[in-house]
Amino acid sequence: MLNRLFKIFSRDIGIDLGTTNTLVYVRGRGIIINEPSVVAINKKTDQILSVGDAAKKMVGRTPGHIIAVRPLIDGVISDFEITEQMLRYFFNKVNQGAYSFLVRPRVVIGIPSGVTEVERRAVEDAVRNAGAREVYLVEEPMAAAIGTRLPISDAVGNMIIDIGGGTTDIAVISLGGIVVSRNLRIAGEKMNEDIIQYARDEFQLLIGEKTAEEIKISIGSVSPLKEKLAATIRGRDLISGLPKEILISDPEISEAIAPSVNAIISEIRSVVEETPPELISDLMSRGIILAGGGSLLRGLPEMVEKATGIPTRLAEDPLTAVVRGCGLILEDVESLREILVSNI
Repeated sequence: MLNRLFKIFSRDIGIDLGTTNTLVYVRGRGIIINEPSVVAINKKTDQILSVGDAAKKMVGRTPGHIIAVRPLIDGVISDFEITEQMLRYFFNKVNQGAYSFLVRPRVVIGIPSGVTEVERRAVEDAVRNAGAREVYLVEEPMAAAIGTRLPISDAVGNMIIDIGGGTTDIAVISLGGIVVSRNLRIAGEKMNEDIIQYARDEFQLLIGEKTAEEIKISIGSVSPLKEKLAATIRGRDLISGLPKEILISDPEISEAIAPSVNAIISEIRSVVEETPPELISDLMSRGIILAGGGSLLRGLPEMVEKATGIPTRLAEDPLTAVVRGCGLILEDVESLREILVSNI
């Protein structure tokens, strides 16, 4: 009886629980939430002040007793209670107007490949405690492949690279399973750190994470562009302690993020080298698909193609590939049950 009521009042949802952003897909409505994975907390009272967009605006601007934290690091939960509160906030936002005690959705949630059993359990428990009726876990590269409509169940090789905020997932998929994969804890946020360190070393300029991310998005590229791009960075001069403004160009950003980009390219090559010959033949004709926010770096598809010799292209709307895949799984959980990591 209760389960029937839960089904009536709840809306099944798919979640891409990312280090940088959380996206929520609601069955029958599409993607309705895309907000930063940030929570603002009052340390004096332990009260959560805001979540998502409102909390991100506070980063670097709060008084001492208020902190803006990211409860996920490298794609896994680092603060269980805050993650649970953040998920509950998103659930309530999805189900505004419904009777809260009857809102118990089924949830499909993406997790990085290669996470430990403890990390999986942490995600399951956080989602259940936040109010889920059933929890289904799917590895993010598999979800991204489904979201980009790759024929994962066929006897052909499909290669997908999902570069998120905290992790990069590289996988070759065939017959509904992952044949070869790598999970690399180098992705968008590590590139932001590279830019911060570069500004410190080269210009004696201290900048924040938000500034570094904005610069990466506006002029970031993996190699110098034919048409030069430039942007202004404002921060604090480490020598004088006073405000300072400099002009930085895309070749300098390419130099700054080169260690992270090269590490990702090296892992991609390793996965290709371990892929069985028959599947390599498929990849040569089908190509490599790039997904995730990090794949939007200018020149990255060309660099991957040059390093592997395999045609490479961006997925359609790479930022939402994982959550779209979770949504498609929601629509037909029974037939896709075999690809799930867990379904308790």
